[in-house]
Amino acid sequence: MIPDVRLGTTDIDVAVELAALEGLGGGAVASFTGIVRGDDALIALELEHYPEMTLAAMTGIAEQAAARWPLLGLTVVHRHGRLAPGERIVFIGVAASRRGAAIKAMQFLIDWLKTRAPFWKREHRAGGGASWVEPREADSQAAARWESRA
Repeated sequence: MIPDVRLGTTDIDVAVELAALEGLGGGAVASFTGIVRGDDALIALELEHYPEMTLAAMTGIAEQAAARWPLLGLTVVHRHGRLAPGERIVFIGVAASRRGAAIKAMQFLIDWLKTRAPFWKREHRAGGGASWVEPREADSQAAARWESRA
C-alpha cells in the first residue's frame, strides 16, 4: 500500500476522497477534516511551506502510519496559501479491515502532522493585525503519546 499524500491550494472534495477509500473493500474508513476556525476575529489563515521539504515530511509520517497498522489505503491532503474561516485545510482518510487500525492510524496522522509537518501559519485578524501561530503544548503532548506505541 502506497500512501496518497498531496499538497495543494484547491478545496478538498471529502466525498471523492472517502469514496476512493471505501472502494478498497475494507471494513472500516476513519477520517478527519480540519476546518479553519473563525474565532477571535480571524479573517484568514495563511500557510507557508517549502514544497519539497513539506511533502517529504508528510510522506514520511504517512509511511510510518502504514508501517504501524495494517492499512488498505491512506490519504492525506493538506492545503497551503491563504484560507478563510470555514474552508477545509486538511483531510486524512484511512481504510483498514478493522476499525481499530483505521482509527488509531488516523489519530496518529493528525497528531504527527500537526507537530511535525513544516508549515508556518499566520493568522490575519479584522482590523489588520496578523501574528504567527506558535506551537501549542497540547499538540506536542498529543503527538508524544505515539512515541512508544505501535
